[in-house]
Amino acid sequence: MLRMLDVLFASLGLIVGLPVLLLICLLGLFDTGSPLFRQERVGRHQRPFTLVKFRTMRVGTASVASHLADGAAITRLGQFLRRTKLDELPQLWNVFWGDMSLVGPRPGLFNQEELLAAREQHGVFAARPGITGLAQVSGIDMSTPELLARTDAVMLAELGLRQYFRYIFQTVFGAGQGDAALKQ
Repeated sequence: MLRMLDVLFASLGLIVGLPVLLLICLLGLFDTGSPLFRQERVGRHQRPFTLVKFRTMRVGTASVASHLADGAAITRLGQFLRRTKLDELPQLWNVFWGDMSLVGPRPGLFNQEELLAAREQHGVFAARPGITGLAQVSGIDMSTPELLARTDAVMLAELGLRQYFRYIFQTVFGAGQGDAALKQ
């Protein structure tokens, strides 16, 4: 049921959001010359997939978790995209193709060993990663791997239709902080 909702909402989001996606792509071309950011992430059953987002940092910035990223590398457009969470819109393609869900644990990087181990221990990799979830609306990020993994496990154990919509609405209406980066 949740997968059908993912496909439906991702399709609608991509169709209705097409003008916004195109506008951000155009602005991104002027901002960095490369509006889309692709990065290999850890997916369901620890399989790799390519996550797609709008680029918020200068091209060539080190590929690390957001909380370890150099805040000075974030462009002015990138600051706006992160604050409004519009940088996440291209992930609707990941949801449509089945690499992600709208609701699930945020996908980590393969070099985040502590997070990978904690998520493995808590059984989090049995689910598709998501754009949003309990940790995101609660302001928990990847800087606290064990807390994040425990929170993801709690969310997955309780995830049903009601929680699915709750996390989506909380995200749309401003819960959570978006991706943080080191201040410079």
